[in-house]
Amino acid sequence: MSILSELPPAAQTSERPVDKGLAAGTIGTFSGAVLGISTVAPGYTLTASIGLIVAAVGLKMPAILLVGFVPMFLTAYAYRELNARMPDCGASFTWSTKAFGPYVGWMCGWGMVMATVIVLSNLAAIAVEFFYLFLGRIFSSPGIAELADHKGINIATTLVFVAIATLVAGRGITTSERVQYVLVGFQMIILLAFAVAALVHVARHGSPTQLSFDLDWFDPFTGLTLSAFMIGVTGSIFAFWGWDTCLTLGEESKDPKRVPGRAGLLCVLSILLTYLLVAVAVMMYAGVGDTGLGLGNEENADNVFGALADPVLGWAGPLLLLAILASSAASLQTTFLPAARTMLAMGAYGAFPKKFSKVSPRYLVPTFSTIVAGVVTGAFYAIVSLLSERSLLDTVAALGIMICWYYGITAFACVWYFRKELFTSARNVVFKFLFPLLGGAMLLAVFLVSVRESMDPDNGSGASIGGIGLVFYMGFGILLLGAVLMLIARRRNPDFFRRGLDAHTTPVTEEPVPVLITADA
Repeated sequence: MSILSELPPAAQTSERPVDKGLAAGTIGTFSGAVLGISTVAPGYTLTASIGLIVAAVGLKMPAILLVGFVPMFLTAYAYRELNARMPDCGASFTWSTKAFGPYVGWMCGWGMVMATVIVLSNLAAIAVEFFYLFLGRIFSSPGIAELADHKGINIATTLVFVAIATLVAGRGITTSERVQYVLVGFQMIILLAFAVAALVHVARHGSPTQLSFDLDWFDPFTGLTLSAFMIGVTGSIFAFWGWDTCLTLGEESKDPKRVPGRAGLLCVLSILLTYLLVAVAVMMYAGVGDTGLGLGNEENADNVFGALADPVLGWAGPLLLLAILASSAASLQTTFLPAARTMLAMGAYGAFPKKFSKVSPRYLVPTFSTIVAGVVTGAFYAIVSLLSERSLLDTVAALGIMICWYYGITAFACVWYFRKELFTSARNVVFKFLFPLLGGAMLLAVFLVSVRESMDPDNGSGASIGGIGLVFYMGFGILLLGAVLMLIARRRNPDFFRRGLDAHTTPVTEEPVPVLITADA
């Protein structure tokens, strides 16, 4: 006989976020991953971080990249599980508020926004440097290339780049998506060609530094001091930052509960493979020495690809410079997405003034939040450039602190939010408990050590205020500023700090699924 029976699944109550007016059903898994890769910007990131990592750990660069990947990979599962339950453009802010309350949520959102501002200023600086370097090579004019070193010209050009990126980001998510297919594809192809060309040169002519491939390069447990290890990991974590852009696009995805998580994991894995290939290639070709083309040469530290482009690619060297420019420009534009959407969510839920919740009826993007992100980025870059001669190094180190802060909170939020169902299945034990807990613990350890190390000016550019490293002020100091601003926000928007998100979300309990069961009479 056949009977129609209802087998109710384990009670799962999702929550419907407040409608923020974004363009729903726009982003798929592949396009989400492309936007995530664009935000990570492998070309720009490798240029900015190789020198920092090599200076700390030398030949252990591949090992440190793997170590930095582990907490990112584990935390990606926390993002995936939280997004599946509550897709929301506020991502870390929204989920940490639900788990730990409005105060932790506000500070987590602040950390995310300011981390993005730091990255945007860094991206703009790299874009400007490679813009003038590319023009200098094309017109065979060293004078043009040196314009990036002129502080006034550098700051002015950077502000122009930020303004253009702000304009493009405000034109809608579909414009961003189309631009990124071209820019991301170009930079990935050139990076792959560069790595292959370097390895082919070594295979045919031998390594100029007489280095041979060694599996020990991938072992993080030998040959490193704790201080060097932590400094290297900070640079490595910075190198993977940006994949969470996929999760801030949840409300704009075709399948909000599945697409963002899949896109995030695809992005992280693609970036890891790219980094390892390029790291091994440049190490075998240039070595880690502190002279000539060596990756440890301070003169090359801020611009490794600028030094290696012509030796490795010959006549095609300018293409690598153009690829880094494209990488920086692409990421400069997409990095506005998570910052603006986090501020949009904070405005919609009452954590920020209501102005931040405004969405353009024409382009369906948070225009006001995007403009604010652009203005703050420009001001931050101008101030830091005037305080530090090597602002790039300081911003990379400070960013590691900010990333560990809000990624770590999100990882722990996953464990606490799902605490009543952690041990109801083996899947939950792994993906909602073990992975997020381990990822959060790793990020917490790096955060604490990084804050301590940042107080020493020698662990950055050497710039300091009152004898304390500028990195400390840009990292932990900005978090302390956030705490002060949170108290001001509480006075102006007390409702959020009393009720959190509860006034804006509607619980939705999934209906039992009818199942046809057939049995013999």
